[in-house]
Amino acid sequence: MILAGSTLPRRLYRAAQSRALDRMAARQGLAPERLMERAGRAAWQLLRMLWPQARRVAVLCGSGNNGGDGLVVARLAHVAGLDVQVLYVTRPPACGAVLARWQATGVGMERCTEAALQDREVLVDALLGTGLDRAPEGDMRAAVGVLAARSADVLALDVPSGLHADTGRILGVAVCARATLSFVVLKQGLLTGEGPHCCGALYHAGLGVATALSGAAVVRRVDAAARVAALPPRRRTAHKGHFGHVLVIGGDHGYSGAVRLAGVAAARVGAGRVSVATRRCGTADPELMVHAVPTAAPLAPLLRRVGVLAVGPGLGQAQWGRALLACALESALPAVVDADALNLLAAWPQRRAAPWILTPHPGEAARLLGCTTAEIQADRFTAARRLQARYAGVVVLKGAGTIIADGRGCTVVQGGNPGMACGGMGDVLTGVIAGLWAQGHSAVEAACTGAALHAAAGDAAALHGGERGLLAGDLLPWVRRLANP
Repeated sequence: MILAGSTLPRRLYRAAQSRALDRMAARQGLAPERLMERAGRAAWQLLRMLWPQARRVAVLCGSGNNGGDGLVVARLAHVAGLDVQVLYVTRPPACGAVLARWQATGVGMERCTEAALQDREVLVDALLGTGLDRAPEGDMRAAVGVLAARSADVLALDVPSGLHADTGRILGVAVCARATLSFVVLKQGLLTGEGPHCCGALYHAGLGVATALSGAAVVRRVDAAARVAALPPRRRTAHKGHFGHVLVIGGDHGYSGAVRLAGVAAARVGAGRVSVATRRCGTADPELMVHAVPTAAPLAPLLRRVGVLAVGPGLGQAQWGRALLACALESALPAVVDADALNLLAAWPQRRAAPWILTPHPGEAARLLGCTTAEIQADRFTAARRLQARYAGVVVLKGAGTIIADGRGCTVVQGGNPGMACGGMGDVLTGVIAGLWAQGHSAVEAACTGAALHAAAGDAAALHGGERGLLAGDLLPWVRRLANP
């Protein structure tokens, strides 16, 4: 069975875990050749589903088991009457019975050249699989580069060649496929970093192995459908006091829009009441209770009346912002910390006894850890775990494939799109998480559900209006709709 979208497995694995499962399967009688046969048949089924009219196919095979999967695809395509070329880079696959079955077709195989791919309608990437841990070199690099230039025509098997299966980092050059079919277990790097871009549409085939041999995974996948479906219905006798009170703190001169976005997002996700503490009253939303706090002194009485803080949107890094952040963090209130509050925290590191959720983007994460943004993106899982270990609480490392770390493991959010790369999106996420937290969810539940809901709202807004020109405020109506399954 081929899975996609919200039906993909919840557990994610590293490449070493995947290979260990293959060895366990072999000890239980499922030999590598049988796994290759199953993988190739699943890939052939997906190829025909995505390219039903294609007649000319090239399969680029590496020398390992990934190449064996490709040989099965080639054989089935040949049996179906397609014009098939099998191309290798350094040496042909050495995969026993699978190779013998291909050789029995009499078609043969040849060295990979760019000219050989010119008239092919579909290219199957069976070059490297999960084993890659350094940049491909020489002829292999050239072959991956050729595939990378034909992204719309490529079906990648297991992992797009050139992508690190554990981190989602591109090692030199990588295939950016139209679709990727991951075998046995879903690899964690496919869903974060450059993984979503390289994979295209992501599919999974368990090959009859994963359920019996899954073992313990420390990374999980989450999407909005699963999280929102778990939101409980409201009692018919409910009133606003049952759904919490959020205080958004920020909005220095020129940045009142940030607190407005966060405040409305908290209200749209269902918070009973939302207050805003800002430099001066500038938002016109009648649902928000706006308080001017020219200094930190007026903040103290507000803190006694609320349940959850959202601190950072438009806060600035001047004396006013520093004073409000210090006052907020001295309280015992749960706090979602974002934007300039994170930049101030980087200069004033601390572990807070009271619960908090930190929501850095990669640049803010780099400042919090004292490293470069490139280092954060090179291994986002490690970065999220380091942040959580240093600052405690829950960490939401934003970006393509947002990662939530809570000290017990990591969760990857599936969803979101490039249209969300604009100002204000983080402010909306801050408000969504704070609004859910105020309604009684745990910190990690609020972070996971909030990030998934935010991503789904962005996808819905892009679907109905396009990615280019998408604004943070466009998500707000969708936040409300999606929070009411």
